Amino acid sequence: MNRSLTNVILGGYGTVSTAGGKPREITGTHTEVTADQTVDWLLNAKNVIIVPGYGLCAARAQYPIAEMASLLRKHDVNVRFGIHPVAGRMPGQLNVLLAEAGVPYDIVLEMDEINDDFPDTDVALVIGANDTVNCAAEDDPNSIIAGMPVLRVWKAKQVVVMKRTLGVGYAAVDNPLFYKPNTGMLLGDAKKMCDTLLTKIKENAPAAVAA
Repeated sequence: MNRSLTNVILGGYGTVSTAGGKPREITGTHTEVTADQTVDWLLNAKNVIIVPGYGLCAARAQYPIAEMASLLRKHDVNVRFGIHPVAGRMPGQLNVLLAEAGVPYDIVLEMDEINDDFPDTDVALVIGANDTVNCAAEDDPNSIIAGMPVLRVWKAKQVVVMKRTLGVGYAAVDNPLFYKPNTGMLLGDAKKMCDTLLTKIKENAPAAVAA
């Protein structure tokens, strides 16, 4: 069941573009952020949505991200997870991995349950996801993924995308999200980055660690 996202889309999950024109060119530059800046945003947020993708699965980063979410919740941050139906190697994989890591079921929500909450979200933390958060699906009728349901992370006040590179995902489509003014790119290995964020949260929120 190791299907690429492109196969899922072409198999009828999304609505493939029939506009016939060229996809929009992406303009602007991306902004890179540091782990320290990311932790500052997370600790000062009221509402955080974490959106994991295939990159989290590949890096086996569910354990540090689960502990990080637990510490943030003890720090009075409302943390929830948003799961796309086709994220990961197969549908449901991320739910299983998060459950294995001890993330409570009631804070792991499906895309349709959480998509309307992004405008009221202070930080959307995207971990190893690309196509499933690609705003071209809604904004560009000529995109190959036009009409595909995606998590609208770009509507959050601040977006942090944790990703190894700026490269494309399975659908081989550039992601304009990376170049939006409210998006910061935290580039690097997902497991190492999650470990770094966890360490820095422990350093900056000792009360949560002791709770």
